[in-house]
Amino acid sequence: MNPIDIFPNAAQFDADQRSPSPTVGVVPLVLTVEAAADRLGVGRTLMYALVKSGAVESVTIGRLRRIPADALDKFVASLRRTGD
Repeated sequence: MNPIDIFPNAAQFDADQRSPSPTVGVVPLVLTVEAAADRLGVGRTLMYALVKSGAVESVTIGRLRRIPADALDKFVASLRRTGD
């Protein structure tokens, strides 16, 4: 017996599962400290030190520490200004 005969809406759900995720390739609004470290190409320990010193902005969401994606851009821009 075909599952479509038993569950007429199953075809709709099956099509939903095969569709590509709309978030593929989208940069999240906030990053974990580890993801931010990967994006900068530095280690996790250094990233935590940058956050603790205030060099990289971070936010608290509940009990979680997150780095706004644009904070990394600002940090790199500040490095470029001071590096001249």
